[in-house]
Amino acid sequence: MIQLGDFQIHLINDSFARVEAGGVFGLVPRALWRGYCEPDAENQVPMAYHNLLIHAHGKHIVVDTGYGRRMTEKQIRNFQLTRPTGDLLDALARIGLPPEAVDLVINTHLHGDHCGGNLIAGDDGALRPAFPNAEYVVQRREYDDALRPNERTRATYSADNFAPLVASGQMRLLDGDTDLLPGVRGVVTPGHVPGHMSVIVESGGGSLMFVCDLASWGIHFEKLGWMTAYDVEPLVTLETKRIWQRWALDTDALLVFPHDPLHAIGRLRSNADGRTALHYVDEAYA
Repeated sequence: MIQLGDFQIHLINDSFARVEAGGVFGLVPRALWRGYCEPDAENQVPMAYHNLLIHAHGKHIVVDTGYGRRMTEKQIRNFQLTRPTGDLLDALARIGLPPEAVDLVINTHLHGDHCGGNLIAGDDGALRPAFPNAEYVVQRREYDDALRPNERTRATYSADNFAPLVASGQMRLLDGDTDLLPGVRGVVTPGHVPGHMSVIVESGGGSLMFVCDLASWGIHFEKLGWMTAYDVEPLVTLETKRIWQRWALDTDALLVFPHDPLHAIGRLRSNADGRTALHYVDEAYA
């Protein structure tokens, strides 16, 4: 557990998968990225799917919900999805937090690996909120884009993961940077998708950023020119990272990366040679 001022933050991993390395590293030459993570014989690398649980002001806040429990056997097989210690709900149970106790769910964006756990299927097959008493939030721009995908984006969105929550009034659509609670705010960090949101947590003089897919792995945040092939607007990603690199250096914030299977958390610092580099922090999963 991370103690940040008066807040407690748990790092959770919903699942692991293996994916094509070209998706993770995009146009970065293999000779460069393989020093960071060696691919297997099929040119695949591991991916984690991180979530956060934040305790702040007596509230329980979940950031992203992972793939959830409604994937088909074919999807699980294709992604080589594994859950050696269970999923998000299992991790919350280990902490002693029932789904009914969650007050707020923040969706950074609406790709299936970040919001697939928003809803679960009952015994009758009907969908219901996984966190029945929580308010869900996401950027309005992201919701609009998710409802109208094109040939490039349609495979990443499923309306079943979010539309029922908006229809019932349980999901609130945000218009830009938003203070969600004192010391917890969502900030728009475009590039991966135009309505992508990262989460800033500040307490007791300390800062933490759930970077999310602004930088899927730590190395993407350290190196401005490294982007995934999944980014819809890669050059926007680059400029957004430039802004938040400066913020990270100024605040010495903890940075949480959503998919890095090797180093989930780090701090960006200037080295003696003047270059910036990530200094990774060890933190066990909840």
